[in-house]
Amino acid sequence: MTLTLQSAATLLNEHHLLREIITPDQWTMNPATVEGSGKEFTAITYSTQHIVNGAIMCCKGRFKPEYLKHADELGMAAYVAEHDYSGYTQAPGLIVNNASQALSLLAQAFYDYPQDELTLIGITGTKGKTTTAYLTHAILNAVSGGKAALFSSVDNCLDGEHYHESDLTTPESLDAIRMMREAVSYGMQYLVMEVSSQAYKVNRVYGLNFDAAAFLNISPDHISPIEHPTFEDYLYCKRRIVANADALVLGVPGDFAPLIEQDAALAQIPVTTFSLTDPAADVTATPANAQHTAFAMRAGGQPLGDLSLAINGDFNYANAAAAIALAHAVGVDVSDPRVLDSMRDVRISGRMEETHDSQSNTLAIVDYAHNYASVNALLDYVEQRYGNEHPHITLVTGSAGNKAIDRRKEIIEAAQHRVQTIILTQEDSDTEPFEDICAQMYDYVTDPHVERIIELDRPTAVQMAVDAARARDGFDVLLLIGKGDEQWIKVLNKHVPYEGDEQIIRRLFA
Repeated sequence: MTLTLQSAATLLNEHHLLREIITPDQWTMNPATVEGSGKEFTAITYSTQHIVNGAIMCCKGRFKPEYLKHADELGMAAYVAEHDYSGYTQAPGLIVNNASQALSLLAQAFYDYPQDELTLIGITGTKGKTTTAYLTHAILNAVSGGKAALFSSVDNCLDGEHYHESDLTTPESLDAIRMMREAVSYGMQYLVMEVSSQAYKVNRVYGLNFDAAAFLNISPDHISPIEHPTFEDYLYCKRRIVANADALVLGVPGDFAPLIEQDAALAQIPVTTFSLTDPAADVTATPANAQHTAFAMRAGGQPLGDLSLAINGDFNYANAAAAIALAHAVGVDVSDPRVLDSMRDVRISGRMEETHDSQSNTLAIVDYAHNYASVNALLDYVEQRYGNEHPHITLVTGSAGNKAIDRRKEIIEAAQHRVQTIILTQEDSDTEPFEDICAQMYDYVTDPHVERIIELDRPTAVQMAVDAARARDGFDVLLLIGKGDEQWIKVLNKHVPYEGDEQIIRRLFA
């Protein structure tokens, strides 16, 4: 589909977004009266740095009209905005009620609706999105001969084979639609994508419909003035995926699961449940041995076989059950041996990565755990797997700046009665000072038996944890959380190079 001023206005009007069209000569609701209204746009962008001759520019977010200073010289053909910018450009403006919604709709039209050529799978939840996405992607790649694409918070894969680091859990709508079109051009048949609460909050997935969606779990997270003001808002944004899906996969038992089942009933879509503990669920995973190194997988009451994952932690078998349920929801025969086989060797860099020290009885686990639920699950794993050895547990952590302020207290609450040492250090502080975040977390430690240390330099903090473990007798477990395998730290809106937790541990343990 070609996108013109005429077709853009018609589309926006159909979705009750168009207020009026403003040109230097008139205000109108009739695009046919605008000169060049039938001319095809050459590009669509939300950044003035990417304006080219014939492009339509979407002015969204904290947009300043001064950004349009050179737009006419660059050949901007039209703009979309919530405000009149005719004082800054001669180009016609499509004035809308919501610019981010308009961007998503126009992007879909510009790239000729690539989601219609893909089986689209969305995954939301407080924890487990990335692992479930990777496991689902592995299944679909196995049964389709490598025809599955992936959008995740760690990597994006557009051709079923090559992975590239991503910037956002869910890409901006225009970027997502462009990548979908690229995936289709590579012959992809499926797309698995993580869907964050922010994706619905700021309309990154507006207008998308998922062939199947998973709601894994829910617990408080991302509560801050710039994210979700309340837990109710966070949960509501998560729940919106249900009304935009043809089938739902739901983790049970779970907080608010009955409410989400009501959402599905209102949307008139089928629900497939998965569980580690409820034998009545449609897909179940139960320990196959005392060590919990293999789980028996069942679907529809029928055994699929035993599964051993390369990713540690019982909770990851719940993610595997969700992946099986999603595959089933889009028509895959989950009794196919390739389904379980495809998941056995899946690894995600920086997720539950275990490394043993060559110089002492010390184990380091690198993970992205960053909130109460994920830290608690990580410590459950350590207790279940290593509790009999009575390890000295050291947690190296920080917390993000400018957002999710509730995490700072929750990380401490999850850990302080289960670890012996907490070393607080820098994370993605953005514009908030590292030392302020660490000091706040330091004050949340109320257990007098817990050693608490602030070391702002993260590599030094890891070195400190290793040195202390080597100086002690007995077994030590070091938990390095929050950064995973990321080789950057966000400071002042920029990604500053960082060696990476896993790389530091490998270097120190070598």
